[in-house]
Amino acid sequence: MAMHYYKQTRYKLLRTFCVVAQKENITHAAEQLHISQPTVSLQIQALEREMGEQLLERRGPSVRLTPEGKILYQLVQPIAAGIDSLKETFAASLGKMEQGELNIAVGQSTALYVLPKYLERFCAAYPGIRINLHNVEGQSGMKKLLEDQVDLAVGPLLHIPDTIVYKPFVAFGSILITPEKHPLAKLKRKIKLDDIGPYGLILPPRNMSTWRMVDTVFRQHEVPYSVAMEAGGWEIVKRYVEMGLGVSIVTEVCLTGHEKIVAIPLKDYFPSRSYGLIARRGKFFTPQAKRFIEMFDEHFFMDEA
Repeated sequence: MAMHYYKQTRYKLLRTFCVVAQKENITHAAEQLHISQPTVSLQIQALEREMGEQLLERRGPSVRLTPEGKILYQLVQPIAAGIDSLKETFAASLGKMEQGELNIAVGQSTALYVLPKYLERFCAAYPGIRINLHNVEGQSGMKKLLEDQVDLAVGPLLHIPDTIVYKPFVAFGSILITPEKHPLAKLKRKIKLDDIGPYGLILPPRNMSTWRMVDTVFRQHEVPYSVAMEAGGWEIVKRYVEMGLGVSIVTEVCLTGHEKIVAIPLKDYFPSRSYGLIARRGKFFTPQAKRFIEMFDEHFFMDEA
């Protein structure tokens, strides 16, 4: 009885440790675990006694893993995640993939233009698996990934941290879009950056990656440019270009073919933008997440091995 109780308690301590490591905050960990802050602290102290090492550096409510704590977290996290999703994994091992859910972080453009055909395929193959799309902007998707609030993310990634695995599965070129009767649409030769400079650009907000990419390219070529308008999301940008309020530089994925605009390739100046699967390195994947990932990249797990 004592041994059984001890093992049960050990799992509880390890699970608390994992949540504290992800949140880096005793208060937030206590809220997620539905236990009091002193209980969280006592459980961590008990684990430190058992392991004979200090696992956390405490700074008020904030905590950080010690080097020993990091090693223990890497060992324990897949086990804790595996036990948490044991029911789904067991069902999948019996050949039942009807149930369970999948949490995916995506930006607006990925959700609108890139994911639909893949979601259609996945939902047809596994109609019982519920997909929860978490709409994220900028760095908030990375935070959700690192805190294990989502199974994975899908989208573009310019800088890849060591803690992240990024596997691109599709790439789209950059294009200039103009109203139908715009002077740039009538040019008979290849468009240069200098041609675009005098016309006001309509761009997504400054904190989004499109703005940074446009700014970098114009600066590198030392071409002045002006922004006529900031507008959230490519659907709005396209609409305003149609209305003649300016021109824009977008990724070709956002074109449906029904817009009343002219699209001109800019591949000589702008890199293509890749979209890929983004996951936390060392992440334990549920069977549902594995099926989803394999739809994009059947070698994902072999490469990781």
